[in-house]
Amino acid sequence: MFVEASIFPSMHDSLYFSDQHLQVRDMVRDFARSVVKPSARAYDLESKFPWDNVKQMADLGLLGIPWPEELGGSGMDYLSYILVIHEMAKVDASHAITISAHTTLGTSPIVDFGTPEQKKKYVPLLATGKVLGGFGLTEPGAGSDAGGTKTMGVDKGDHYLLNGSKIFITHAGVGEVFVVTARTDPQAPKTNGITAFIVTKDTCDVAEAQRVGVGHDTALVKMAGVKAGKKEDKLGWRASDTRELVFEDARVPKENVLGPANNGFRQFLHTLDGGRIGIGALALGIAEGALEECLTYTASRKQFGRAIASFQGVHFALADMATEIEAAKHLVYHAAWLKQHGQPFKREAAMAKLYASELAMRATIKAVQLHGGYGYTTEYPVERMMRDAKICEIGEGTSEIQRIVIARQLLGELID
Repeated sequence: MFVEASIFPSMHDSLYFSDQHLQVRDMVRDFARSVVKPSARAYDLESKFPWDNVKQMADLGLLGIPWPEELGGSGMDYLSYILVIHEMAKVDASHAITISAHTTLGTSPIVDFGTPEQKKKYVPLLATGKVLGGFGLTEPGAGSDAGGTKTMGVDKGDHYLLNGSKIFITHAGVGEVFVVTARTDPQAPKTNGITAFIVTKDTCDVAEAQRVGVGHDTALVKMAGVKAGKKEDKLGWRASDTRELVFEDARVPKENVLGPANNGFRQFLHTLDGGRIGIGALALGIAEGALEECLTYTASRKQFGRAIASFQGVHFALADMATEIEAAKHLVYHAAWLKQHGQPFKREAAMAKLYASELAMRATIKAVQLHGGYGYTTEYPVERMMRDAKICEIGEGTSEIQRIVIARQLLGELID
């Protein structure tokens, strides 16, 4: 028996959502529970990218939700996109981050900063899932210190030569289109000499991509010198592809410079602000999924002759989880509403990401505890949810970075 989310006391639907939003939510919820849920455990255990499910996600339009129809997208709004991430993560975070990284990180910089020619060339491929996209910022010496980029881009007249590497890149193996940064002015102050580029490569899973019909485009011109490194063996998000992205004399045409030269750092900060709302929604989904599992389990599991849900200690744990989830919903959807309506949202995005990611850890730890010994086995999904939750406190800016962002927004010009 699976407890339907609709029975939970919840944020009033009309506060942020139209009937169209609710239709999107119901569609994704049905797909997640009928297709993703039965297969998520196996993909996680094998650390296998879910190509068959990704094909279905592409067919449903889930890889291009917020992009206009003329660019191959679904023509929906940003709130619809956040709903998709939220609902998918209730069942499996690996599938949710596949959509999120592809959409926010791989595609949105091209939509936001690309020329009409760049948008026409790349966005339809990404929005339809014909190819998968990614975002290359993090380096061994440039994680929280994103301005510490060491990858170099040397101007050669009609092209740049890129040398260096990016680490922990979602879709570095399976993807074919990436937005990446490189230092193009070594003499400029730390964050002022970085440029964004669109680079291409073949997927590492050509056979699988061709089998399912998404993820590989033979007509897309690939760049020599761009390649994927080894696949990371991770604690969580194990069905998501994470690798190093390597540049060895990668020849990038000038037409693939994204936005003005030496302005890449500002572009990536903008992208990360939006990405934090997506990770907030993903973390919220993990927490809510864990609560759903706990309600089902504690209502059916008996100890001392009665369901463990009848014990006061279990009441307290469930009540705390539900209350914090409700608070996180307001933070996440308020930040999404601000972004959708063109209002400043940097502080609200950081707050949503910080609170929801730390909530996901608290909620999943409680979920494992409430499941007892069973919670420590792969038979129940709460152990996977706990592993998946941890990276939400790290990726797209650690919790410590979020606190710095929030404090700077509060203090403004009061400090240097």
